[in-house]
Amino acid sequence: MSFDHLQEAIIAKKNPTVAGLDARIEYVPQYIRDAAYAQHGVGLQGACEAIWQFNVGLIDALCDIVPAVKPQSAYYENLGWRGMEMLERTIAYAKSKGLFVIADIKRGDIGSTASAYAEGWLSAASIEGQAFKTFDADCVTLNGYMGADSINPFLKAAKGEDKCVFVLVKTSNPGSGELQNIPAGEGDTVYGVMSDLLEKWGAGTQGKYGYTMAGGVTGATHPQELREIRARMPHTFLLVPGYGAQGGTAEDVQYAFQDKGRGAIVNSSRGIMCAWQKTGGDGHDFQEAARNAAIAMRDDICRYITIE
Repeated sequence: MSFDHLQEAIIAKKNPTVAGLDARIEYVPQYIRDAAYAQHGVGLQGACEAIWQFNVGLIDALCDIVPAVKPQSAYYENLGWRGMEMLERTIAYAKSKGLFVIADIKRGDIGSTASAYAEGWLSAASIEGQAFKTFDADCVTLNGYMGADSINPFLKAAKGEDKCVFVLVKTSNPGSGELQNIPAGEGDTVYGVMSDLLEKWGAGTQGKYGYTMAGGVTGATHPQELREIRARMPHTFLLVPGYGAQGGTAEDVQYAFQDKGRGAIVNSSRGIMCAWQKTGGDGHDFQEAARNAAIAMRDDICRYITIE
């Protein structure tokens, strides 16, 4: 199953991190923007070309350091069909470089609509009896707060493709407690109930390393809850956002990992993509800056865990 592939990539690179590819046009160095605008004009097409060139440069700089990348679809959807086409190319390019791709889509619909999303992102669209792949990500993020009906179509698609999903459990945003921390039964919380449901939804799909195809999203900004969730979900692979720019630390994220540094991957987006903005240059060093930031993040986290 796909989390086996991700875990093996983490072990091979001794790096439990994923680099976000959440590029807004203002994150792209000006010289790349200027070249794209000169060719395609200041507008959607020019912006997409600039972000594409930026993404390619980031992937080239990071592919031997990080095991995975995580494009957030919102930063492509806001550019319309050109942005989505560029996202499709970005995913394909990352995979060609041997990277595991987590499409951060946070879908949460049900029934035939969920099935259509799953076909687009994980399996394939059926046209006249033939299957045609589109985004073809290795994994997607989902919102499971509509229950199993919103997750099962994705699990079905993922199982057929040896892929996987990450479902929101306890998110990193400050307002997450408004719903997720509400008491639910004696001594429990909504996120605790979701933890148990996620273990149930994935039951029977454990792979080589003991993790089901249904992973969970748990924020680094809530380390106590993260520690609790890790103990409660022994068969669930965790995606941990919130490190760096949102305030989560390496000391916080250590609680996501099990023995031998397994079972979790930590995300950083702006900390890596925008590292060039802190070097004092004009952005021509964006690849070196991103690479250095990714190495520093890896080394920071590995002060607290040992990957074997």
